[in-house]
Amino acid sequence: MNVSLMWNSVGFYQIAKLSMIPVSCFLEVVLDKVRYSRDTKLSIAVVLLGVAVCTVTDVSVNAKGFIAAVVAIWSTSLQQYYVHFLQQRYSLGSFNLLGHTAPAQAVSLLLVGPFLDYWLTEKRVDAYAYSFTSVLFIILSCTIAVGTNLSQFICIGRFTAVSFQVLGHMKTILVLILGFIFFGKEGLNLQVVVGMIIAVAGMIWYGNAKASSRPGAKERRSLSMNGNKTQKHDVLSQSIEVDDKV
Repeated sequence: MNVSLMWNSVGFYQIAKLSMIPVSCFLEVVLDKVRYSRDTKLSIAVVLLGVAVCTVTDVSVNAKGFIAAVVAIWSTSLQQYYVHFLQQRYSLGSFNLLGHTAPAQAVSLLLVGPFLDYWLTEKRVDAYAYSFTSVLFIILSCTIAVGTNLSQFICIGRFTAVSFQVLGHMKTILVLILGFIFFGKEGLNLQVVVGMIIAVAGMIWYGNAKASSRPGAKERRSLSMNGNKTQKHDVLSQSIEVDDKV
C-alpha cells in the first residue's frame, strides 16, 4: 500500500483501499460460501460511498502504480482472510497467532526490506544519518505497530475481514476529524462533512445488519416470541380459573 501511495495519486490510493472490501467479500463468498443479506450489501455500499465522497479528489493512475495497487489489494485481503481462517481453524488466540507470525515477518523484512527500499527509492538504509530523535521515533513506531497488529488479529478473529475493513474506514474518518482539530479547517468543506455523515451512517447500518443476520439473533427472537406466547397463555389460564371459582 505504501508503494501504491508513492506511485499513484492520493485519490487513486483511496480508491484502491476502498476496493479491498469488495475483494474481501469475494474471498468469503468463494472460499467460505458466505451469503450476505441485502441490508449488509447496501450498508457496505453506503460506507464506500461516504468514504469516497470525503477522501477521493484527484485521480490519476499509471501502469506501475496500477500494478502496485492490484498487488496491494489482493495481498492485504488474502492476509486478512488467512488470519481469520487460522484463528477459526486451529482455535488460536490473537497473542498465539501474533507470536507465530511475527518472527517470520521480521526475518523476511530484514532480508528483503533493504533491497526493496533501494530498488524503489535508490536510497540505502545503512547510509541514513541516524540521530537520537530518529531512533526514538523508530522504536515508537515499532511499539505502536505491535498494538496495531494485535488489534487487527483480535478484530478479525472475533468478527471477519470485511468487518475489519469497514471498521478501518472509521479510522479514516477519525484521522480527518483530528486533522481538522489540530491543523485547522483548511480542507474542511461541505463535501467532506457530507461524506463523513454518509460513512458513519453506513457503519451504523452495517453493525445493525450484521447483528440481525447472526443465527443466534433469530433464535433469540423466536425464544422471546415463544416466551411471550407462554406468558399470555398462563395469564389467560389464570383468568379462566378465577372466573370458574366466581
